[in-house]
Amino acid sequence: MKKISIVVPAYNEEGNVEELASQVDLVFQGLDKYDHEIIFVENGSTDNTFKVLKDLQKTNNRISIVKLSRNFKMDGGIAAGINQVNADAAIIMTANLQDDPSIIPEFIELWEEGYNHVYGIVKSRPGKSPLRRLNSKFFYFLINKLSNGQIPKGVSDYRLVDKKVIDAVKKLGEFNRFYRGFFSWVGFKSIGLEFERNQRFSGKSHASTIPVLGFALKGIFAFSLTPLRISTFFALFLSASSIIILGIQVFRWLRYGVPFDGFGTVVGILLLLIGFLFTAIAILSEYIGLIYNETKGRPHFIIDEIY
Repeated sequence: MKKISIVVPAYNEEGNVEELASQVDLVFQGLDKYDHEIIFVENGSTDNTFKVLKDLQKTNNRISIVKLSRNFKMDGGIAAGINQVNADAAIIMTANLQDDPSIIPEFIELWEEGYNHVYGIVKSRPGKSPLRRLNSKFFYFLINKLSNGQIPKGVSDYRLVDKKVIDAVKKLGEFNRFYRGFFSWVGFKSIGLEFERNQRFSGKSHASTIPVLGFALKGIFAFSLTPLRISTFFALFLSASSIIILGIQVFRWLRYGVPFDGFGTVVGILLLLIGFLFTAIAILSEYIGLIYNETKGRPHFIIDEIY
C-alpha cells in the first residue's frame, strides 16, 4: 500500500485545522489503496492552534505535529514539513481550506499516470480585493517571464510531489527558500491541475498587500538574475545615449557654432541618470542582502518539538 503524507503549515489557524483534518480523512476513506498521514507544522502561532492540534491528535492517530520555535513563514513551514516526510509522495496544502481537499484524488490520479510533480494552478481567487488580484496576476506574469516559463502563471503551493522530487529539493542548500521555484527547477515530469480556490473556512487572511509584495520580491530576486541583467542593459543604453548626444552637441558646436543646450537639458539628463543609479543600487542591494543571508549559514527552521 502506498503512503501519502499531507504537509500542512499552520499559523494562527485554530478555527481551521480540525475541519481540514476531517475533510482530508473523509477524502482518503474513498482511496482505500492508500495510507496517509497529516503532518501539521505549527509555525509559531500566537492563538490556540497548537492546543487544538494536541486535542485533535488524541482522537486521530494519523496526525503528527512539528512545532517550530517561532514563525518561519510559509516556505520555512514547508521545509520543516517535507523534512519529516517518509512516504511515497507528499501533498502540500494550506491550513485554511482555501486549497480544496476534494481534489486530492485528481492529484493522485495524475501521479499514478507517471507525473512526479502535480502543481495546483489557481483559476480564481474569490473574496480577494481587486488590488490583491491585480498584484497576484502581475507577480505571476513577471516571475513566469523572468524564469523563462519555469514557474507557471497562477501556480500555488498546493501540489503533490513524488519522493524523488522531495529528495532532490532537500539537496538544495539555499537559505532563501522559494519552493514554487525549487519544485520547478529540479525538473522531473510535471503537470498543472487547475482548481477554484475556496474562501477561508475561518479567520482572517494573513496575506496583506505588503507581505505579499515582499514574498513576490523574494521569489523574483531569489530565483532570477534578470533584474541585474536589465539594470546592466539600461546602464549600457544610457551610457551609449549620453555619448551619442554629447557627440552630436560637439559636432554642432564645431561645424555650425551652435552652443550647447542650456541648464534645463543638463538637469533633465542628470535626474534621469540619478534615478537609474538609485534603481540599480536598490536592485544590487537586494542581491547583496540575499548573499548576506546565505553566508550566515543559519538553518531554514528550528524545531521546538515533534509530537
